Amino acid sequence: MAFELVAIGASWGGLAALRVLLNDLPSDFGAAVVVAQHRAARAEESLLPSLLDQQTPLAVRDGEDKDHLVPGEVLIAPPDYHLLIDDGHVALSCDEPVAFSRPSIDVLFETAADAYGARMIAVVLTGSNADGAEGLAAVRRRGGAAIVQDPEDAERPEMPRAALAAVPSARVLPLAEIGQRLADMVGAAARSAER
Repeated sequence: MAFELVAIGASWGGLAALRVLLNDLPSDFGAAVVVAQHRAARAEESLLPSLLDQQTPLAVRDGEDKDHLVPGEVLIAPPDYHLLIDDGHVALSCDEPVAFSRPSIDVLFETAADAYGARMIAVVLTGSNADGAEGLAAVRRRGGAAIVQDPEDAERPEMPRAALAAVPSARVLPLAEIGQRLADMVGAAARSAER
């Protein structure tokens, strides 16, 4: 079965981590990418998509309600909105914060797991809280793949550690290897699906 969606969660230190990860994805990346990065509703935070767009051959932009998920495109949760996943598109929500966060990584992962199950990969990067741990567990329960940045390699290790406590079977990688691993997994799954 091919991987069609990669969902990434990041918090403190996430901009630097996302720059590295996205830079390693090829221009023909065969899955849609969605990102929940904890960010405030300030003017400088609205620059996140343009800052990341300079680091990758993929198109990067804030997600908008009812946007379609397109392979090779990166949609980021806008400031102060949860990004929810339905099969083939996204939805925005201003429901209450979850784990003090909006956007919430748990909300992104849990809705993605419901929609994509074994067709998705979830990635937890650096951060200073436990957001994403419950969502990562939901992804694994639905058959999706789980990758966690090595806590020793993260700017803030709390979020990766919480994710690993919830999903001990997650693949642990240093940041510098995650993008290539995603490219290999998506490419390998696509080649397998073509047979």
